[in-house]
Amino acid sequence: MDKKARVIGAGLAGSEAAWQLAKCGYQVDLYEMRPVKNTPAHTTDKCAELVCSNSLRSDDWQTNAVGLLHEELRRCGSLIMNCADETRVPAGGALAVDREAFSSLVMQKLTFHPLITIHRKEITDLDELDDIPTILATGPLTSEKMAENLQKITGDEHLHFFDAIAPIVYTDSIDMSQAWYQSRYDKGDKYDYLNLPMNKEQYENFVANLLAGEKVEFHDWEKETPYFEGCLPIEVMAERGPLTLRFGPMKPVGLTNPRDPKNKPFAVVQLRKENKEGTLMNLVGFQTKLKYNAQKEIFSKIPGLENASFARMGGIHRNTFVCGPKVLDERLHLKNKSNVILAGQVSGCEGYVESTAMGFLAARLLANSALPLPPAETALGAMLRHVTSGNVETFQPMNINFGIFPELPKTGGRKIKGADRKKLYSDRALSALDKWMKNFIY
Repeated sequence: MDKKARVIGAGLAGSEAAWQLAKCGYQVDLYEMRPVKNTPAHTTDKCAELVCSNSLRSDDWQTNAVGLLHEELRRCGSLIMNCADETRVPAGGALAVDREAFSSLVMQKLTFHPLITIHRKEITDLDELDDIPTILATGPLTSEKMAENLQKITGDEHLHFFDAIAPIVYTDSIDMSQAWYQSRYDKGDKYDYLNLPMNKEQYENFVANLLAGEKVEFHDWEKETPYFEGCLPIEVMAERGPLTLRFGPMKPVGLTNPRDPKNKPFAVVQLRKENKEGTLMNLVGFQTKLKYNAQKEIFSKIPGLENASFARMGGIHRNTFVCGPKVLDERLHLKNKSNVILAGQVSGCEGYVESTAMGFLAARLLANSALPLPPAETALGAMLRHVTSGNVETFQPMNINFGIFPELPKTGGRKIKGADRKKLYSDRALSALDKWMKNFIY
């Protein structure tokens, strides 16, 4: 076997990269430091553990950019998307999974692949490795030693931001006499989401309690670290204005309380199934940096959660990424160490599916040096170009969105808007993807 590669980190990006390399005939050594060394957020030693949420967001490939990225990865034979589809739980128009079953399935497939060997070991120094091509996919929770080594190699300051985790409650501890099942605008199965209504007084008291609740104190070196805008703690959103939550995760639109259909709730707390059995529910949009005792006190005042039992409290952790446009070439290689390729959130993307996409691309571009870059019109290509060719001065991690795609040509002198415009983006992307995939090797 003369084709060998190393993957460091067995999260979503690393797991996908290892799988794709093996599909291309590479013998892969996959290194994961857990459980030899744990992170502040992981709770298991399994590959592809989902830390923040069990949702991979919208699965609508026609009018949503992340749904389009789902579809592109499915067509490309993604391990992560295959396992997500096999372990999905009802979530309306979103793709959510039973996170335990999901990571177990990914782990099983990697463990039993004849070309993949999993090593439980922390790698801290890239300079000590041989010249075997190495995909670094250590994720947002890259260990301190590896982060220091990466900073030394790139000669650049690391960027950091905070990410937050939402709490989970046991379903049988929720007061169902105050709740009803319904997906917003009745998308998907009505049992995908559980809704808890609030009147104006309850909402205002809830916001006041959030603002007054005791928060996690940061170390001095953490205080200037910004939050990722796509995953703000709920109390940080509340600080931006008294109605921010009502127009955000607690918006009441598209929902009707069957017990009082004529009176619209002032705000609604939504809970989503955390596992297939429906025994656990995730408080949607309730990422938080409140201390545990404050969470229990404040969230138990939500109508229906007065006697709720929490399976997991919310939390916060610092994420790490590099300034991709400054330190990476167009094929994700470090400019200062070309045998090292970055993938996943450490490369400067954000989100489960986006990380998976970067792991997929890192592996495919490594396995076939003649493979052209994915077309800019595809979600894969748009994400790659954001990470490698964005503005160095203003670069921040970003979720996939149609705003980073090339503009559509004007039709008949008028600009098509709304869902019709998004469908045009998606149709163009999938057409370009099909042509690009003809270059694949297996």
